[in-house]
Amino acid sequence: MTDVNEDDLYPLDAFKQIMEALPHCEALGINMTKYTRGHCEAYVEYDPKLAGDPDSGVVHGGVITTLMDSIGGAVAFSKIKAGQSVATLDLRIDYLKPAKPGSRINGTAECYKLTKNVAFVRGHAYNDDPNDPIANCTATFMIGSVGFSPKTGKEK
Repeated sequence: MTDVNEDDLYPLDAFKQIMEALPHCEALGINMTKYTRGHCEAYVEYDPKLAGDPDSGVVHGGVITTLMDSIGGAVAFSKIKAGQSVATLDLRIDYLKPAKPGSRINGTAECYKLTKNVAFVRGHAYNDDPNDPIANCTATFMIGSVGFSPKTGKEK
């Protein structure tokens, strides 16, 4: 894919606010800590309401999936023209171990390849050490499909 002029891309600051205000991100408390072109980091603070097993306190895997899908979509948006939409085409999560009860879950994602129609993303979730992941993620996002397209004031 040819390079896109920076002026034609979604503004990063506006998009960070839009992502955090999405109802599912707000409900889970997803907070974006780093958002650059092609890279995103975010976290979810531990909350007992998010536990899949109340006895152990281990966070439900769906929380990790939602975190990774959300930041994966965010990095796809960081690389495409404002006004285009993105939809999750494929999402694979490999759960490597349970999240540590009581601990924050961090996520990181990068868009490592972009074509005219598809953004390729990989990432991982972890508690304390990014070199000791809870889960790995690979995903593809369709560009220009029927999907989410935020209103940032830069639409063409």
